[in-house]
Amino acid sequence: MKIAATYDISTDSIFQHFGKTQAFKLYNIEDGKVTESKVIDNGGFGHHDLATYLKNLGVEILILGNRGQGAIDALNNAGIRQLAGITGNPDEAVAAFLNGTLKDNPDAKCNHHGEHHHDSQPSVSFKKI
Repeated sequence: MKIAATYDISTDSIFQHFGKTQAFKLYNIEDGKVTESKVIDNGGFGHHDLATYLKNLGVEILILGNRGQGAIDALNNAGIRQLAGITGNPDEAVAAFLNGTLKDNPDAKCNHHGEHHHDSQPSVSFKKI
């Protein structure tokens, strides 16, 4: 079995926005144990295309922070089980999953689409005077 976790290389933690993740940590599991792990980039994909990318890598389970409804649908359509709302170190999360103690939050979603996806455009707020 293959498990992937969204990965923030700079903090060695689970990245919290699936569609913007730059890396994944992949784990090969045999007989309930991690036999290999490695960090890979996102393949140049974002949002919905990431589900197909992960499926093509053989990923069956994805450990992640948050994701939008489009990503939820794409991951479901790809047959990838999602364990969402997870924070902290991905190695510890995988160990907890294998021990049956990882607590999933299926309601963990990004509800801010369109608010910050265009980083090149500054956000402006106005104060009423």
